[in-house]
Amino acid sequence: MFTGLIQSLGKLKSLGNDYFQISCTSNNSYQILQDLAIGDSVAVDGVCLTVVEVLPQGFVAVASPETLRRTTLGSFPDAFVNLETSLRAGSKLGGHFVTGHVDAIGTLATSTQTANAWEMRFTAPPTANSGWQRQIAPYIVSKGSIAVNGISLTVADCDADGNWFEVAVIPHSFGETNLSYLQPGSLVNLEADILGKYVAKFLRSGSKSHPEPWEETPTINSLGTITPEFLAEHGFI
Repeated sequence: MFTGLIQSLGKLKSLGNDYFQISCTSNNSYQILQDLAIGDSVAVDGVCLTVVEVLPQGFVAVASPETLRRTTLGSFPDAFVNLETSLRAGSKLGGHFVTGHVDAIGTLATSTQTANAWEMRFTAPPTANSGWQRQIAPYIVSKGSIAVNGISLTVADCDADGNWFEVAVIPHSFGETNLSYLQPGSLVNLEADILGKYVAKFLRSGSKSHPEPWEETPTINSLGTITPEFLAEHGFI
């Protein structure tokens, strides 16, 4: 589990056979390298990878074929990547819950610098629109959370169908992450808010027209039973 607050930038290099070397050379790379051990999880551009070798200034991680198919890893040699170590018990949660399991790939449509932010619009790549519509569009809501290359961002605007969304990136986040290297057309890893996914599944499972045999009394799993009277009876209002 991660927070979406990037700790350092790294350089990604493919070693072949699904192995990658990540070099940590930024001034704050100590946040990644301190106490790093084999078996630890590190989010690399929003992708949860397992450390298989610790290097003096970086580490080696392995990615499964499924991960390579669903993400941008390995698509851009010597690319700068965002790095974050896994959340520890007792740590501050300043972003939102990020699992490191990428849902789909998006593309940067526009990036406009304003007086105090960069306004960036993302949409589906022409070749991966179906993945966006299934895995991203249903969970995009205004003022909701989304992870872009592992960065916890707030949706500033979006259309009703989730075909695009915009974020306003403050100068610190822009300068300390690889968002500053993106150009229109650049591909990014996207992860929808895990809480939104659970809510959507809850609502889908609750829309059954006929209760199961073991559902002897009404529950909030059945949308048809959620009425003001039901809420009052069960102490919600």
